[in-house]
Amino acid sequence: MNGAANRWEGEFGFALRSLLLKDFRVRYRAMSLGVGWSLANPLVMMAVLTFVFTKVFRSVEPNYPIFVLCGLIPFNFFTLAWATGTTSLVDNAGLVKRTRFPREIVPITTVFGNVLHLLIQMGLLLAMVLYWGKGVNVYWLYLPVLVALEIVFVVGLALLFSALDVYVRDTQYVVQSFNLVFFYLVPIFYSFDSIPREYYPLYWYNPVAAVVMAFRNVLLDGRAPANSLMMSMTLVSCLSLAIGIVVFQRLKKRFYDYL
Repeated sequence: MNGAANRWEGEFGFALRSLLLKDFRVRYRAMSLGVGWSLANPLVMMAVLTFVFTKVFRSVEPNYPIFVLCGLIPFNFFTLAWATGTTSLVDNAGLVKRTRFPREIVPITTVFGNVLHLLIQMGLLLAMVLYWGKGVNVYWLYLPVLVALEIVFVVGLALLFSALDVYVRDTQYVVQSFNLVFFYLVPIFYSFDSIPREYYPLYWYNPVAAVVMAFRNVLLDGRAPANSLMMSMTLVSCLSLAIGIVVFQRLKKRFYDYL
């Protein structure tokens, strides 16, 4: 037990810190706004979608800027963390080949490196909710649980697809293509109520769509997400993590040969 703890404080901890610092430095190097880009991106998208769907298509959704932001923030985290997690082993091939540490640390650290940007954007969302006069309610306690479930889901995907990307380098382009499709399969600029009932399962068992719907329940409607929604999110997120761990364990034995 002490040996394992010492390794996490020593070489494992060093690898973890190195990867987190590398992600932060690479992302904001030569950027004049720095972490301000974490706020600029969702604000610009929110403004564009609000203009298009309130001035052009005349959406009847109240508080449309917050409505859109509830969709953009979890979606942005999902796409960025999944994409960077997928390429994490290839991008850090030198570290993986030269240093002895659990290879799982690489994609997991990449996902957690994106959590910082998620938290910054969550602060923006909550500030907007308060500005629009929605106020704090007891159901805000669901927010950490919802964020945690999304992180678990993405960690599972990152483990699975980062392992596949070592063997098949086209995997990253598949992920990029799916992220484009997901923009329309997640109710970002439209409501769940507008979806025909026969397509409900496509959204109900999509954790990203479920997080968006749960955010709106909590922040806009002032009520708890449905128990069935929480259960489906938990089930799919845990299943994603389990599959990711199993596949990663099976494929990591030959990483050195392909990296």
